[in-house]
Formats: sequence, C-alpha cells, structure tokens
Amino acid sequence: MTEARRSAKKASMREVLAEAAFQLFLERGFEETTVDDIVARAGVGRRSFFRYFPSKEDAVFPDHERCLADMTAFLAAAGGGDPVEVVCDGAKLVLRLYAANPEFSLQRYRLTREVPGLRTYELSVVRRYERTMAEYLRGRYEGAPDSALRAEVIAAAVVAAHNNALRSWLRSDGAGDPESAVDHALGLVRRAWAEADGVNGANGAAGGWAAGEDVVVVVASKEAPMWRVVQGIESALGKN
Repeated sequence: MTEARRSAKKASMREVLAEAAFQLFLERGFEETTVDDIVARAGVGRRSFFRYFPSKEDAVFPDHERCLADMTAFLAAAGGGDPVEVVCDGAKLVLRLYAANPEFSLQRYRLTREVPGLRTYELSVVRRYERTMAEYLRGRYEGAPDSALRAEVIAAAVVAAHNNALRSWLRSDGAGDPESAVDHALGLVRRAWAEADGVNGANGAAGGWAAGEDVVVVVASKEAPMWRVVQGIESALGKN
C-alpha cells in the first residue's frame, strides 16, 4: 500500500470514529457516552479508537491537529512578509476550518458550552495555536528590542481578536459572514500594533528611523506617543 493510500485510509477511519462519537454525544450526552459505545457505533474494535484519539475529548476536535500542522507549514513557508500580517493570515486557517462545516461547528460550540471539561480542553487547543504563532514571531523578531515579549503580545492579540469574532458568529447560530467579522477584528490588531510600535518599527511594522552622520530622520504615526518618538531617536543615535 502506498503512503498516500495509507494516509487516506487513516483519515477515513478517523472521520468515521469522530462522526460516530459526535452522534452519540448529541444523542446521549458527552458524559454518558463511553468509548465502547463509540466503537460499537463505528463497527470497529476498541483499540482502533485509541489509535486515532487519546481520549473522548480529542474526538470532539478531530480536525485541529491537521489545522495546527497546516498553520505550522504556512508560517514556515511565509518568507519575509510583514510578521503581523503573516500571523493574521495564519489565524484565518482556523476560521476557514470552522466555516467549511458550519453545522458541525455550531453543534460542537453548543456541546462545549454544556460540558465544562470540553471548554477546558478547547482552551488548551487555542493555546497551542498561540504558541505556534509566538514561536514564528520570535524567529522573525530575533535581535529586535523585547523580541520575546513582542512575539507573545502579538500572538495573544491575534488569537483574542480571531476568537472574539469567531465566537460571536457561533453564538449567533451562524448568522452573517464570519470571514468579514474576523477580518475586521484582525484589522484592529494590525492598526493597534502599528500605533503601539510607533517609530520602533521592526521587520515591516509601521514607522521607523534612519540616522546619518549629522541627521536623524524619523517616520512615525500621528498617534504615536511622544515617548515612543523620543525612544526611537535615542535608539537611532545609539543612546539606549
């Protein structure tokens, strides 16, 4: 059997198990459904379930491992684009995952609201996306002032904005265009970061400075606070 066929078979079995599990969660409740119930519904052995899912919780989120792998590959291939733009585009991979199957996404949202343990599990999944973005950003900002802090703050802001818009869409039972809502939310992050960065631009962020022998040229947003402008001048002159 070729590698492609093995991968397809694995994906197919994973989908069968996930579908059986979710049907039972909706019919009987999450806590009332056992792994034995799931494998009986799917028509496979108990060992097959644990080959694909470490726990029942994982069966509720069968698509996030693939999406996380896709995001990791996307960021690795992003090249030299603006780092904030890149992670915003990476976050939209998660949106598209949800929007591709709105009925399942809405059912899962309702289920996670009813089962506290699933909500906790979901937060751990969100944190993995955030760590992936932060790791990419640390590499892009390496050598810049506060590079690790910068990476963590941007990643957290992108995830918060994305999830706020996504959950608003889920709470509305799928009304409206989720991509427009997420674009709007991520636009706030882009603008806020450009303003906060002020003259201290790095790797494509808005603002910057240049120093010659006798002249310093500063480019800054109108909204940049004066202390940021001064900080940028001092950095250009090598005084900090």
